[in-house]
Amino acid sequence: MSKPEGFGNEPDELSDDGDLTDMLGELRVLLPTAQLLSAFLITVPFTPGFSAIAYTEKWVFLATFVLAVVGLVLLSAPAVQHRLIRPLLDRPRFKSLASRQILAGAVALASALVSGAQLVLSTIFGHVVGSLAAALVAGLIFLLWWWLPRRWKQAGKL
Repeated sequence: MSKPEGFGNEPDELSDDGDLTDMLGELRVLLPTAQLLSAFLITVPFTPGFSAIAYTEKWVFLATFVLAVVGLVLLSAPAVQHRLIRPLLDRPRFKSLASRQILAGAVALASALVSGAQLVLSTIFGHVVGSLAAALVAGLIFLLWWWLPRRWKQAGKL
């Protein structure tokens, strides 16, 4: 049974030891976003106006908070695992597992960013504006994080 494309089964990726360093370096970009969003969300319930938001918006907050924390845990897992497992005995397997965790963390983070945009803007401007903004954020993330890189890969660019 072969692994899905993009999960460490390409020969160049398996032989490229630098790829693991690159992958852990990429986490340095995603982790601060997840940390900042989680830290912001931790403070929200303690603000004076939180009790006044609609009941449904509190559920959106809960979903956003859980997604942000899950994203933070998934994105930090490869670095912690790398430190605990050293020396790596099966580098290709670790890269495959870490890639899956990073992608799952990116999905959780993207979902938290979308629901966070909806929560904040719905509270300020109403549900319609919040939902439109969330849709725009979702579209932007889909375009830049998923569609464009796959398109470039298919076209043999980059």
